[in-house]
Amino acid sequence: MQNEHPPTDRRKLSPLKIALYTGIAAGAIVLVCVLVLLLFSDPLVNRYIKPRITKAFAEAYPAYSLRIADMHYSVWRNRLGCDSVTLKTGGFTCSVASFSVGGIGWMKILWQRDFTLNTLTSSVLNAHDIVLNFPKSQNELRVGMLHLSVPDSEMVADSMKYYSLLHDEQFFAKSQFRQTRFRFDIPQINITGLDCLALLQGNIYNAKSINIHDVFADILVNMDKPYDKNSTNPQMPNEALSSMKELVKVDSVKIINGRLKYCERYAVEAIPGVITFNKVNISVSGIANHTAHPETAVIHGEGLFMNSGTMKLFMTIPLTSKDFSFRYSGSLSTMDVTELNQFIEAGEHQRIKSGILQSAEYTINVNSGHASGTLRVAYKDLTIAILNKKTGSEKGIFDRIVSFFGKIFVIRKTNMPDEKGLMKMGEVKYTRNPEDTFLQYLWFALRNSVADVVGFPPIPSR
Repeated sequence: MQNEHPPTDRRKLSPLKIALYTGIAAGAIVLVCVLVLLLFSDPLVNRYIKPRITKAFAEAYPAYSLRIADMHYSVWRNRLGCDSVTLKTGGFTCSVASFSVGGIGWMKILWQRDFTLNTLTSSVLNAHDIVLNFPKSQNELRVGMLHLSVPDSEMVADSMKYYSLLHDEQFFAKSQFRQTRFRFDIPQINITGLDCLALLQGNIYNAKSINIHDVFADILVNMDKPYDKNSTNPQMPNEALSSMKELVKVDSVKIINGRLKYCERYAVEAIPGVITFNKVNISVSGIANHTAHPETAVIHGEGLFMNSGTMKLFMTIPLTSKDFSFRYSGSLSTMDVTELNQFIEAGEHQRIKSGILQSAEYTINVNSGHASGTLRVAYKDLTIAILNKKTGSEKGIFDRIVSFFGKIFVIRKTNMPDEKGLMKMGEVKYTRNPEDTFLQYLWFALRNSVADVVGFPPIPSR
């Protein structure tokens, strides 16, 4: 009997076909994964990636609290974004309306849980509507847009505003002592040559250039309250930089078309004395601390003083010196000195009736807080009236008598060179008061030399 084997179509698969089918299956799996990542990237990111990011950040920076809203990921651009971010710590709260960052090696973070600064070497960050709130001081900083590129070593910030959340009277009412209120409005800051990773680490501030465009600074001091002698004295530039533990090195800083409004108020809700500078252009070079060799900052400045005369300034400041010593000089062009009434009527209780400044030049040396130097100021037809402190009027009989004797015995009406070119020179003699800010010190030292020429009472030194 013959054995018959049933027919069969099964054949053994060749290795080539096995590899082909395996490749097709793997490709299909990859394609499915890519489609899932493309079509459902946001749910995946929010489900798996966001918790890992917040956990890695919490482990790296335990002092901070990070809250991230819904996240979005673009595979093609390797860009991760989120609707909003909130960062909290003991000293401030930072919120960002929209935030995106690209160029980060996300696989390292996800699989190796590595969230070091090396992860950010190719990153580009963009943020919009940033708000930093400082609860203790009740100040706030707003930034419309921030662009930070680590590979390009560049940072650009638009629409920066720093201000107090309180009305001026509320701000000054918080303390029984003298306070200074600051407001800054900066349309744009551009920083190039920035060491971004060191900046994020917080121990080195290194940049080639900082350009600040169209800045407006508004400063108000309530002079009606006493200075707090127990408070920390305002730091001068050399004191501030030399006391910093962080390394600071900036090759150049430029302020382009800036404006400054400095005000002193002498009574609650009273109209303050105002000094203004417009069309300000300033360049600063050599900003550094903790260097092996002494670093000296060089400042060149020019602006329109009280919308009338062009003022120029040259200054050199040894920033690494612990002594408050520096040198500054400058000039002021022709102007109508009655423009100064905006300031001196409130603070000096005097009114300039008439006067034309022809020119002014000064050179001042400061050694350990003691200013000395000379002022050459040419003016003519100066008349001054003493004002009543309560009414602000110059029409009272007593005020007219005071003004009369002031003109005869004190006020120099004209100070022009004689035939030999000689004229009254102003002597600069001023010692820093503990409560003086840097800008106040510059003005007080110069103002006392003006008093020496014209006859104003000098500001006392202590």
